[in-house]
Amino acid sequence: MKKPFKFKRFIIHQDHCAMKVGTDGVLLGAWAGINHNPQRILDIGSGTGLLALMLAQRTNGKTIDALEIEENAYEQCVENFEASPWADRLFCYHAGLDEFVNEMEYQYDLIISNPPFFIEEVSSGSLSRDTARQNQSLPFEELLEGVSKLLTPNGLFTTIIPFKVEESFVHLANRWGLFPNRITRVKGNRNSEIKRSLLELSFRKTKISEDLLIIETERHQYTEKYMELTRPFYLKM
Repeated sequence: MKKPFKFKRFIIHQDHCAMKVGTDGVLLGAWAGINHNPQRILDIGSGTGLLALMLAQRTNGKTIDALEIEENAYEQCVENFEASPWADRLFCYHAGLDEFVNEMEYQYDLIISNPPFFIEEVSSGSLSRDTARQNQSLPFEELLEGVSKLLTPNGLFTTIIPFKVEESFVHLANRWGLFPNRITRVKGNRNSEIKRSLLELSFRKTKISEDLLIIETERHQYTEKYMELTRPFYLKM
């Protein structure tokens, strides 16, 4: 049985979930913009429930919903929500995005998603892990179409994707009326290539705020910017 991942204010059990806690998810949950005081928040493809829990810690949002299609991950997400200090504000739906869009009667001020993005059909030998990681289980187009229907007119959509698909993702988002407002590109260290893009999109066309985040100066030596971002969560930051 895999040990739970302990954060400062909550614990993530992940022994039944294909996608474990990782740097991408923690970065996304810490980076997501909340200055517009979102009251309804949705985490699409929640997995362990990490992003929803991080936003429960960071905001006073009254409704924080999560959506998870894989049964074991859904059950684990519910378990993590119920064990947290914010159980009364968190709810997980066991459904696909298309079904959820058709049935949901209200919209969200903030939508967040750490989507599957191993677009190449590579098998790890684990069907649940492949489903969680590969883009065909939730194509970007389906994700963006769903977001365009579920987001309030002044809402924000926040996600993390591989840098190599940033341009095509933004182009696709434009077709659904979504435009980047803020982009942070992520490198492991100063000498490595840009690996990820953190994106904040909305229905408003504005001048894009762009910056770079470097995680480490050397192995296990973290940059001040990375530590400042993740300090509210990681035990040893």
